[in-house]
This record gives sequence, C-alpha cells and structure tokens, in this order.
Amino acid sequence: MNDQHTTPRGPSAGHKVLVVEDDPSIRTLLTSALSAAGYTVTSAATGQEAMFQAGSRPPDLIVLDVMLPDTDGYRITRELRAQGVYTPVLFLTARTEVEDRIIGLSSGGDDYVTKPFHVQEVLLRIRAILRRTGLPATPADARPTVLSYADLTLDEGSHEVRRAGHPVRLSPTEFRLLACLMAHPERVLEKGDILQEVWRYGFSGDTRIVDTYVKNVRRKIDRDAPALLHTVRGVGYCLRLPRDEAAPDAS
Repeated sequence: MNDQHTTPRGPSAGHKVLVVEDDPSIRTLLTSALSAAGYTVTSAATGQEAMFQAGSRPPDLIVLDVMLPDTDGYRITRELRAQGVYTPVLFLTARTEVEDRIIGLSSGGDDYVTKPFHVQEVLLRIRAILRRTGLPATPADARPTVLSYADLTLDEGSHEVRRAGHPVRLSPTEFRLLACLMAHPERVLEKGDILQEVWRYGFSGDTRIVDTYVKNVRRKIDRDAPALLHTVRGVGYCLRLPRDEAAPDAS
C-alpha cells in the first residue's frame, strides 16, 4: 500500500482524497498533483485496500480506477453504496464507450475521466464534484431547505428523502437530481438544463446520463407508490402527480 499525506493549503484545504490505482506511475502522478493542489491524499493499489481505507478513514472523494487486480471500481462503488457510504466517486478508466460510462455512473459514481487524461482535467472534475456535493460545508447558521411535493419530502440539511414517511436512500448525484426536479414541480425540465444544474457542465453533449439517473431515482421513489417522476418524450422530465390523481377539471 502506498499512502502519502500532505499538509492542505489553498482552496482545497481540509478535503481528503483517496486515490485508488494499481499502476504505480499513475498513482504517483495523481498523488503528487493532488497534494500540490492542497488536498490531503491517501492512496491504495487494490480494491481491498480501498474498501478498508474508505471505512476506516473516510475521504471526501475517491478517485477510483475501474480495472483493479482484485476487483473492479464499479463493484467497489456498488458495495460502498449498499453499505450506506455515499462518498463521491470519480472513475478513471481506459474504456471509452458511452455505454461503459453509463454503467459506471449508474453504479453510483459521480463523474468519469478516460485514460490517457490530463491532470488538470482531473483536478477540474474533483473541484466540480466537491462543489456540487456541498463541500465545503455551508455556514452553521445557514437555514437548510426542505422541499416537498405530494407525499415526497427532501431535506437538504440532513440529506434525507422520504416518500409517504418512509426513508429513500439516494446517492449524492441522485439526491441533487431529485432536488432539481422538486425545485420545479409540474414543470418539464429539458435534459440539457438538468445537466447544467445537476452536473454543472455537459458530458460532450450526451444526455443519456440524465436518462440513467432518472431511471435510478424513479425506481427508488416510485417503487411502492403512484408515479411522480414522468418522462416527456423528446423533451425531458417532470415531477407531477399521475394524471388520474390530479385535480378534476371543473368542466
């Protein structure tokens, strides 16, 4: 195991990043670059080491290689999410097919960088993920927002979602997607607008990532109750009551 610790400085101070990469040269490159950028960095070369570190010394973000000698990054992410660990994950992989990217993100990842990569792109993606997942924390006196629609509630302060009083477990990205939709109830949101608001930048114009995440959220919030998350073909998505449960027309 190759761990490195540095004193944080600058805008990244206090943020802990775990780099999981079996290639020593790439692991050293990323560790050095992140350390220079002010992050506190630890590293691991196998999935087993990654799971141990994520549990014993929870980082703020994990940079995770997809292909590891003992497992793959997708499985690690699914196991972490199953254990209730929602630390943001940035995948690194040599796979370039869009389908692979969608599989990775649907397993619970937050972003995806393909090899060979530019270190500055990795740093940019990390900053974007930490920004949109709420790090650094908001001031203690900031009042959290609670969104509600029908029997669905979302508490941004406690990061809790409930449907008909029952808790719904969402990943950070799924949580942001639902918050985006709940902030605009009964309004059709185009996929491009969702990409901009939830991910803060586009995935090379590919909006299928939105479809994947909507599918995940729909499966969780609409599983045992009337559907609230609806597809408007050719446009986007809308949070609304089913048509047969909407208020009857006076006419």
